[in-house]
Amino acid sequence: MSIRILALLLACAPAWALAQAAGPDSIPPPAPAAGSDAKQDTLYQEALHSLSEGRKTDASNTLKRLIEHAPQHAGALIDLALIQCGLGNADEAERLFATVETRFAPSRAILELIGEARDTGCKPLPPASMLNLNIGRGHDDNVNQGASNSTFIVTGPDGDIVLPLLEDFLPRRDSYTTLGGDYMRGLGSNGSLGFLQFQARRYDRMRAYDTGALYGGIESPWRIKAWTVRTTGSFGATTMGGRLYQKQAQLQARVTPPLPLPVRTQLHLTGSATHTEYESLSNFDSDIFEARAQLSHQTGTLGASATLGLLSDRARGDRPGGNRHGNYLTLSLRKPLGWDTNGELAWTRQRWDSAAPYSPGLLIDQVRAQRTQVLRAALSYQPAKNHTVILEGRMVRNRENISIFQYNNRQLQLSWQWHYP
Repeated sequence: MSIRILALLLACAPAWALAQAAGPDSIPPPAPAAGSDAKQDTLYQEALHSLSEGRKTDASNTLKRLIEHAPQHAGALIDLALIQCGLGNADEAERLFATVETRFAPSRAILELIGEARDTGCKPLPPASMLNLNIGRGHDDNVNQGASNSTFIVTGPDGDIVLPLLEDFLPRRDSYTTLGGDYMRGLGSNGSLGFLQFQARRYDRMRAYDTGALYGGIESPWRIKAWTVRTTGSFGATTMGGRLYQKQAQLQARVTPPLPLPVRTQLHLTGSATHTEYESLSNFDSDIFEARAQLSHQTGTLGASATLGLLSDRARGDRPGGNRHGNYLTLSLRKPLGWDTNGELAWTRQRWDSAAPYSPGLLIDQVRAQRTQVLRAALSYQPAKNHTVILEGRMVRNRENISIFQYNNRQLQLSWQWHYP
């Protein structure tokens, strides 16, 4: 979601970019008092940062503080005037436009910008929005996550017993069709976004494994001193075989700490809490707490990222195996390959360890230890504006100490995406 959110923010071009585009000599530089440069620069950069995130209200408040501190800061005055005009505050915008015209000697480009704002009328801009639709066709060689071994060995008082697995517990393959989309729309004047996402998968024969999901939520940016924070609240439901399977609610906060990192390097810290309720399974409701760090770097056209996460899964009832704890590591590479084609490669290793035996006194009295590796490769081609074709392959290798849960899975999918605007 981060790429789409960035695109939506950029659709609301900040006013300061228009003012700066007129040239560095459009408005004479401010004449700050001695010793106040650092504070002015800090406030101005804070305002520009707020605008880049779509937080117009925060930017406006910061610029007002800057103007109180440095009334001759022409850049802050014109930026504040354009923001107020974009928010629909015509009287305040006109007062600031008049101040710029009388106090300074603005260039012709700035005068034309002010004249255009007056002619257009200071009306609130319509909320920015974005719509993505996708449809795909794929093949899955293990729809039901069938066990890799066709037998299950049980250790009893008289030795090991080999039990053959029923057909339903062995891998079953099928082809499928997917349909999905997501819609985002700006909310308010401080950078919040509302989003709605849906996804459906229909198998050709194994209709009991058809899935559908619908999720919605709100994401909001914040600024706490030099720290950038984005909070998200979402709620949704998933169906399987045409029946409600689970409901899920999540709260998440992503923090960007102000660290002196190398150029084109970013570090994000994320914490989340997710509550899941299963409609057709008893004693499987749980709360999952996650903390992860993502480090990304761009070198030329090559982008790389590494994500390390810690997980705690707290069972709400008498779930087999009880609570779980785990961790995961994801490494990914992205690179343009020419001819409007991009490549992506990602590898994930995840581990889960249960706290208690899975079913003591029955067939499985072991404590479950799960080790999963996922390899994903994708090629995307853009044949025309707003259209993308994606070929994606995925391999899953799940290894556990309980053989009945071990499985391998391979998927290949070709999909088409349409983006608006």
